[in-house]
Amino acid sequence: MTATPTPGKLLLNANDHALIMIDFQSQMSFATKSIDAVTLRNNAALVSEAAAGFGVSTILTTVAEKSFSGPMFEEITRAFPGQALLDRTSMNTWEDAAVIEEVNRIGKPRIVLAGLWTSVCIVGPALSAIDQGFEVYVIADACGDVSEEAHERAMERMIQAGARPITSLQYLLELQRDWARTETYEMTTGIAKKFGGAYGLGIIYAKSMFGASEGH
Repeated sequence: MTATPTPGKLLLNANDHALIMIDFQSQMSFATKSIDAVTLRNNAALVSEAAAGFGVSTILTTVAEKSFSGPMFEEITRAFPGQALLDRTSMNTWEDAAVIEEVNRIGKPRIVLAGLWTSVCIVGPALSAIDQGFEVYVIADACGDVSEEAHERAMERMIQAGARPITSLQYLLELQRDWARTETYEMTTGIAKKFGGAYGLGIIYAKSMFGASEGH
């Protein structure tokens, strides 16, 4: 067995998956208790900015937007100006013909999911996509549910079926993966500074105090 300086096949890159952002809406967030609203909005923004910046094929979908659940978080739609939202009646996004038409148009073998609620609107498409042969990744801290118990049991159920859990900051850094990639370096560190919490503060400090740069 010989080691080579190449990334593993299980790592995500910007061109090998479709990101589906599901039901980040007011009515859904009111009952979300597994994660506070500020953190949820921050993480959703981080994922959205990362996907938009790296050119990831992204689907934005809502449920009963006009009649019940309200608009999608502005932090998400702002990252994808002019992109249409696919509104559904089905709780399981994978049962919506318009969404599946877009999945097939994009034609990626991997699906990355984030949204509300974990136990319903994420479990449904995750298990359905896995059943149809897709690899599924779930951004756990960009999902939420009515209780910590509901979120954790949903994550366990998906993991048992083969889904791979990741986090929002992990998603951003996995897309960058090498600080020598100068074309996306400023974008990645900019997103981290804005939405990366204590890690972002560390970047601000290092750059302000002694002009640090990870790529050198």
